[in-house]
Amino acid sequence: MIGDGLLCAIVLGAAATLTFFLTPLVRLISLRAGVLDAPNSVIKTHSSPTPVFGGVAIWAGFSGAMLLLRLTTRFPTGTLYNLRALLIGGGLVFLLGLADDLRRPGGLDYKPKFAVQFAATILLVRFGLRVRFIHPRWVAEAVTLLWVVGVTNAFNIIDIMDGLSASLAAVAALGFLFVPLPSEAHYVNFASAGIAGAALGFLPWNFSPRQKVFMGDSGALTLGFLLAAVSLGAHYSRVNDAGVLAPVLILGLPIFDTMFVSALRLSRGQSPFLGSKDHYALRLVRLGLTRGQVVAASAAAAAALAAAAYAAARLTPGRSLALYGVLCAAALWVAERLAAVRMR
Repeated sequence: MIGDGLLCAIVLGAAATLTFFLTPLVRLISLRAGVLDAPNSVIKTHSSPTPVFGGVAIWAGFSGAMLLLRLTTRFPTGTLYNLRALLIGGGLVFLLGLADDLRRPGGLDYKPKFAVQFAATILLVRFGLRVRFIHPRWVAEAVTLLWVVGVTNAFNIIDIMDGLSASLAAVAALGFLFVPLPSEAHYVNFASAGIAGAALGFLPWNFSPRQKVFMGDSGALTLGFLLAAVSLGAHYSRVNDAGVLAPVLILGLPIFDTMFVSALRLSRGQSPFLGSKDHYALRLVRLGLTRGQVVAASAAAAAALAAAAYAAARLTPGRSLALYGVLCAAALWVAERLAAVRMR
C-alpha cells in the first residue's frame, strides 16, 4: 500500500492541477455571465470589475482530488466516513457562497448565511467531528459550532487583497498536515493536502494582472469551513494538555484580523457585519508596504505561527503556556500599533 506521505503529495498535486486548469474556464464563464465584483463602494480595494468564480475551481480541485483518492485507494477504517462529512458539509457551504456570489452586488443577508453554516457544522457534529477536550458533550458541541462558523467567516473577512486568503489557507493546510502528532485521523492528512493544493493552484490566477479572478465567497467560505473541519480531527495534547490550542495558532492570522476588525467597528458603534477598511493588511499598506509585501509577510507570519504550534504541542506544559502568553502579548501590541494608523 502506498504510504500516507506519497498519497498526500499525489492529492496535493492533483488538487493544484485541477484548480489551476479549471480557473481560467470558470473565469470565462463568470465574464460571459456578467457575474463580476465591481468596485462600487469605498470598501472595495480593486479598480475594475473582476470575475468571481474562482471558488468554483477551488471546490472542484479539492473534491476532484478526494474522488481520485477514493477511486484509487483502500482507506484505513473511518477515513472515508470522515471525508464524506467534509464533502457534504463543504458542499453546502460552497453552494451558499456561490449563491452569495450570484446575488452581487448586494449578496445574501448575513442571517441565512449563518443559518446554512450552522447547518453544515451540525452535520459535521453528527458525523462525529467535534471538539473532544471539553465536557460535557453539549458544551463541546456548542464550542464546535462557534469554532467552525467563526473560522469559516474569518477566511471570508480576510479576503480583501489578491492572494491573501488563499495563501493563508495554503499555509494553514500545510500546518495541519505537518504540525499534529502522528495520532491524528487519516482524513486530516488527505484533506489538508487537498486544501493546500486547491489554494496553491488558484493563486497564480489571483495574482495575474491580465486574467485576474477572485475566489468569491464560494472560495473563501469553503476554504475556511474545510480548515475548521480538519482542525477537529487532529490531536495535539499527547505531550501536554495546552497543546489543544495549537489550531488557534495555525489559523492565527485570519482569527486575529476578524477580532481586530470587529473590535474597531464595535468601538465606533458600527455593526461587525458591515464592511470597512479596518483590516490589518490595509493598514500595513497605509504604512507604506506594497500589497505583494503584505501578502508575503502574512504568509511568513502564518508559517511562523504554525511552527509555534508545532512547538506548543511538544514543549512541557509550563513552556507551552509561556509561549502562548508571549504570542498573545505580541498580538495585543501589534493590534494597538495598527489601530493607531489613520485610515483615509
